[in-house]
Amino acid sequence: MRFLPTAEQQAFTRSLDALLSAADVPAVARAWAAGDSTPGTALWARLAEAGVFGLAAPQAYDGAGPLTAELALVFVELGRHAMPGPVVETVAAAALLGRLADLGDASAAKLLLPRLVSGEEIATLVLAGHGPYALDPDAASVLLTVDGAGVLRTAGRHGPLRISADPVRRLALPEAGGAVLAEGPQVTRAAAYAADVAALVTAAQSLGTGLALLERTVAYVKQRRQFGVAVGSFQAVGHRLADTLIGLEFARPVLFGAALSMSRADIAAAKVAAGEAAYAAALAALHLHGAIGYTDEPDLALWLRKARPLRDAWGSPSLCRARLLSG
Repeated sequence: MRFLPTAEQQAFTRSLDALLSAADVPAVARAWAAGDSTPGTALWARLAEAGVFGLAAPQAYDGAGPLTAELALVFVELGRHAMPGPVVETVAAAALLGRLADLGDASAAKLLLPRLVSGEEIATLVLAGHGPYALDPDAASVLLTVDGAGVLRTAGRHGPLRISADPVRRLALPEAGGAVLAEGPQVTRAAAYAADVAALVTAAQSLGTGLALLERTVAYVKQRRQFGVAVGSFQAVGHRLADTLIGLEFARPVLFGAALSMSRADIAAAKVAAGEAAYAAALAALHLHGAIGYTDEPDLALWLRKARPLRDAWGSPSLCRARLLSG
């Protein structure tokens, strides 16, 4: 078994980093939070052209996957750059439709999957047992729901938007009803797989968020001065940053191990490790930036506000720990 990214995976990650670095993603995220999704959808199209959404879809539907290790690598980069929008939900929707096709019901996959892969459609997804809210339904062109009875629907409308702890993440309740795309036990099984994929890539996004917070905090303590020296030279500051780095680096192999095995227990462990490490990185960044950490003007706020919602999305720490204890 290989535990390091291949040369091809590393090249793909570098190209994605270059794409996102050139796109000024913080400005895109701020526009998204203000209700202007135009820059975000333009960047979405570029990500689709790069093959990001195809990683979750089978080749029969214009995809290249499912390639879970590559998805984990991609979502670390999306987290590092604070990419807005329902990227997790779109990938999870693609995973759901692909698995549903594998289980013998390909009608919904034929209808939607190629358009998700190409970026023509942006999907958001609500699964029974994983919270009632849809993420960014106003910007999504497809809102999919799966209820507890195993019915997959497209919800045509949603309720009023609610702002979460992260203004870039807009939430709303999907309205009842909608066209039925599929139903039966195969939908329930496909939805369980989609939830696992969502948890995995959310953990990867958390790891990327934590790495971005650590990078910005290290840069800040090198330039902030007290008593005539950089505060980064203080032993307490160095120890805090070292603890943050250790948490993130310990989460990394857990995440990629889960991406290789796709075991539900491994995914739960990765979700806990990456989510808690990113949240610890956010607390360290907040404390070490001092008063500036409490303001929205610096781009740092985009990552600070994201750490806790990502920690809790698609499996809170308590839920994931319970899953681990139950075996």
